[in-house]
Amino acid sequence: MYFMFLSCFKATELIEKKLHVNLSFKEKLRLKMHKSMCSACRRYEKHSKIIDKALKKHNSSKLNINVEEFKVKIKNKISKL
Repeated sequence: MYFMFLSCFKATELIEKKLHVNLSFKEKLRLKMHKSMCSACRRYEKHSKIIDKALKKHNSSKLNINVEEFKVKIKNKISKL
C-alpha cells in the first residue's frame, strides 16, 4: 500500500504534468489519493491552473505564439522526464 502514497513534491510534479499531458491511470489514482488528504496540494493545483490559463492567454495575445505548437514542445520535454 505504501507505493500508493506520494510526497507533496511528487504530487506537484504530477499536477504540472497533468496540465500538458494525460496521466496514466496509476498516476491519476495516486494523485487523487494524495489530494484527498492534502489541502496544500489541492490549493497548489487550483493556483497552478489559474496561472497556466493566464499564461496561455498572455502568450497567445501578446507575443503571438502558437499555443498548440508550444503544447507539443512542452509535452515532448515532459515525456523525457
